[in-house]
Amino acid sequence: MTSTLNALFGPLLRLGLITQIAIGIVCGILLAVLAPGAAVSVSLLGELFVSALKAVAPILVFVLVAAAIAGHRQGQPTHIRGVLLLYVIGTLVAALVAVVASFAFPTTLTLDMPEVSGNPPGGILEILRNLLLNAVANPVTALMEANFTAILAWAIGLGLMLRHASETTRGALNDLSEAISGIVRVVIRFAPLGIFGLVANTLAEAGLGALLEYGRLLGVIVGCMLFVALVTNPLIVFWQTRRNPYPLVFTCLRGSAITAFFTRSSAANIPVNMALCERLDLDPDTYAISIPLGATINMAGAAITISVITLAAANTLGISVDFPTAILLCVVSALAACGVSGVAGGSLLLIPMAASLFGISTDVAMQVVAIGFVISVVQDSTETALNSSTDVLFTAAACRAAEKRQAAAYASKG
Repeated sequence: MTSTLNALFGPLLRLGLITQIAIGIVCGILLAVLAPGAAVSVSLLGELFVSALKAVAPILVFVLVAAAIAGHRQGQPTHIRGVLLLYVIGTLVAALVAVVASFAFPTTLTLDMPEVSGNPPGGILEILRNLLLNAVANPVTALMEANFTAILAWAIGLGLMLRHASETTRGALNDLSEAISGIVRVVIRFAPLGIFGLVANTLAEAGLGALLEYGRLLGVIVGCMLFVALVTNPLIVFWQTRRNPYPLVFTCLRGSAITAFFTRSSAANIPVNMALCERLDLDPDTYAISIPLGATINMAGAAITISVITLAAANTLGISVDFPTAILLCVVSALAACGVSGVAGGSLLLIPMAASLFGISTDVAMQVVAIGFVISVVQDSTETALNSSTDVLFTAAACRAAEKRQAAAYASKG
């Protein structure tokens, strides 16, 4: 029996996750078109997938953030401060681009539960008040109710206190972080089945027009990423170097973005980026630190994904977002992006944190996250390509700006 199952499903299981998700989408579309009644019956697969995401996301954010802060080493060399500044600016600008694009091209989505709704706050002051009140909520209750504001606050506090703990304690916390990430990877391995049920049920009930929603959402996300890669990032590089940025931009896109697009992992692309930095003749002491660090905290693509999908959820629920609130969303998206999980689709799992700004319930947020997995066939690859190539781009910009300042200093002394 086992050998028969291996013969039937072995080749499929050996395919990459993206290919499996694509197959799940196609099968869901075909089932919805050919047998709508059967399509509704497989909705359980989508519901299980969304419920699993909803269950694991709170503990994932709590443990990952606490472990990252507890494991931070003090005394980082000061020569990477310029790179870190560019990482922060680039991520914030990317989030702002996403917000502007979402206002210009508003997107709504079809959700499985039409009775759900948001609880929109009255304005920026009420949002800030709710943030403060939520931040001091009971941590156990926060985990049970998926109060991501309190989860983040307690994780930061715990991480700061554990920075002074023993190596054994911090190692145990890091092991727990790896274990939780492993559970998330298992859940995401079932994404093809969950997406199959989600797509089949959604299209059977809402019609093929739902595909246009997915396409529009993906178009806004990818359009923002292209704009950042080809417009705002070059402007930031020009601000640093006062030189034509595009030769360096295209070198980084060719040397880093292409491989990152297919590997879909900034961490896996670190050796490629290190080799590219060496070819660009950058300071080894700088890129030896900035490239691995950038794979963790330089997440412009994730900030775009979080902002666009969060605002799509707000538009779906008819929540009006004013400009100050949108700016606050930029900051939250940038901060959330810096702590994004290393697993595939990690940025999607942080959407509930941003969605909580608008009083959007976890049930709604997780449905939107599931839709994010549908478009992740293209979104996650493009996001990784932007993130990884930007690591090299900003490292090169900071190094060349430092070299220019040093040359000017020597000339003035001479």
